[in-house]
Amino acid sequence: MTPVTALISLLAIPLGAGPLIYLVGRIGVRLGGSAVLARWLAILAMVLMCQPFYTVAQAILQTGAVETTIGAITLRMDGISLMLTGTVLVLGILVVVFSLSYMQGDEGEEKYYALLPVLMASMIGLSSATDLFNLWVWFEAMAVSSYLLVIFYQDQAASLEAGVKYLVQNAVGSALVLVGIALVFAFTGTLRLEEIAKAAYGPAILGAGALFIIGFGVKTALVPLHTWLPDAHSQAPSGISAMLSGVVIEAGLVAMLRAVGSLPESSVAGVSTWGWLLLAFGVLNIAVGNLMALRQTQVKRLLAYSSLAHLGYMLIGFGVAAGFHLPDAAAGGFFHLFNHALMKGLAFLSAGTLLYSLHISKGDHNPLMIEDLNGAAQRYPVTALALSIAVLALGGLPPLAGFMSKWQIFAAGAETQNLPVLLVVIFAALNSVLSLGYYAPLVNRMYRREPSSVVLAGNSASLMMGLPVMVLTLAVVVLGFWPALMNGFTGAAAQTLLRLFAGH
Repeated sequence: MTPVTALISLLAIPLGAGPLIYLVGRIGVRLGGSAVLARWLAILAMVLMCQPFYTVAQAILQTGAVETTIGAITLRMDGISLMLTGTVLVLGILVVVFSLSYMQGDEGEEKYYALLPVLMASMIGLSSATDLFNLWVWFEAMAVSSYLLVIFYQDQAASLEAGVKYLVQNAVGSALVLVGIALVFAFTGTLRLEEIAKAAYGPAILGAGALFIIGFGVKTALVPLHTWLPDAHSQAPSGISAMLSGVVIEAGLVAMLRAVGSLPESSVAGVSTWGWLLLAFGVLNIAVGNLMALRQTQVKRLLAYSSLAHLGYMLIGFGVAAGFHLPDAAAGGFFHLFNHALMKGLAFLSAGTLLYSLHISKGDHNPLMIEDLNGAAQRYPVTALALSIAVLALGGLPPLAGFMSKWQIFAAGAETQNLPVLLVVIFAALNSVLSLGYYAPLVNRMYRREPSSVVLAGNSASLMMGLPVMVLTLAVVVLGFWPALMNGFTGAAAQTLLRLFAGH
C-alpha cells in the first residue's frame, strides 16, 4: 500500500463503514432484535484503519507530508494531521470496545456504531484539509455527527436540552467561520492556506481572524464560548463524553490553528499577535475551568470543566510556539494534546464504568454524583484505581503523563525569558496545583470513606468495559516514565506548526 492510497483509505474506510454498519444493524434489529453485527463491523472498521495509519506515519516521519488531489480537493497529511489522526484512532478503538457492553441493548444502538466512524473520519479530514472551504466542510461534518451522538438518549429531557445548546451554539460558530472565509476570499482571492499567508495584512484579515477564533472557538470550548460543554459531556453516553473531551475539542483547536496560522499577522513587542491571543485565552480557560470544576457535584460535569483548564495548557504551549517560534513549546502542546486524550478518556471511561454499575445496569439514568463514589474502591478496586490514576495525572502529579507534558510547556515558556510569559507560566503552574483541590477529594472518597448505599447495591461491570480502562491506565503510567516514546510524533507536529506560523 502506497502512502497516498493509505491516506485515502483512512477516510474511505470509516466513511464507507458508517452507512454499512447502520444498514446491517437495522436489518439485525428487524430480524433478530440485536445489533451485534453492527458492533463487530465497527470494530472491524477501526482495525482496518490501523494498517494505512502505519503506512502514512512512516512516510510522514521520513518525508514530512503525504499529499494527494482528488478532483479539485487536495488532502495533505503532515505532522499535525498525523498527531490528531493517531489520537483519534487510539481513543476511537478503545471507546468502541468499551461501548460493546455499555451500549448493549440500547434503542438505536446501530446508529451509535454507524456515527462513530463518521465522526472519526471527519476529524481526520479536517486535519488534512489544505483550503479554508474544505476545512469548514469537514468541521461541519464533525459538528453534525457529534451532535447526533450527544443526543443519543433523546427520550430524556436533559439530553435534549444539552443537544439544543450544542446545536445552536455550534451552528452560530460555523456561520461566523463561513463569514470569515468570505472575508479572506474577498481580500486575497484565494482559499488555499499556503497562498493566504503571502497576502498583505489588513483590517479584513484581522476581522477574519477574529471570526475564526470565535467560530472555531465554540467547538474548541474557548471561554466564554464554552457553555455547551458541561451539558453535552454530562448527558452524552460515557464513550462519547470521552471522545468529545479527548479529541473533538482538540480537532476544533487544530482547525483554529490552521485557519489563524494561515493569516498574515501583525506583532506586539516583536511577538505575533496570534501568539499573545492564544496565551490570553489559555490563561482565561485555566482560571475559569478550575474555578468552575471546584463547585461541581456531578463527576462528569467536573471532568468536563477540567477539560477547559487542560485546553488552556495546550493554548499556552501553542501561544509560545506561535509567538516565539520555539519547537519545544509546540511539542509540549501536542504532547499534552495526546496525553489529555488518554487521561480524560481514562477518566470518562472509568467513571462510565461506575455509572453503568451503579445506575445504568439497573435501568436508572441518574448522573454519577461525587458522593456516589464513597467507598467505591472496596467493591470496584480496579476501576477506582484507574479513576484515581486518571485524575492524579490530570492534576499533574509526577511521574504520570500529565506532569511530563505540562512540564515541557512550562519549561519552554521559561525559555523565552519574557516577563509576561513567565507570569503566565507561574499562573498555570499554580493552577495545576489548585486542580488537585477537586481531583484529590475524588480519590479520598473512594478509598477513605465507608461505601455509599449506591455502591453497596451496585452491579458488576463486564470485562469488555474494563479492558480499555486497563489499556489507558497503562499508557498514562508508561508515558509518564518514558515521555520520549512520543518524541517522533510531537516533533513532526511541532515543526509543522512552526512552519505554519512562520510562513508569513
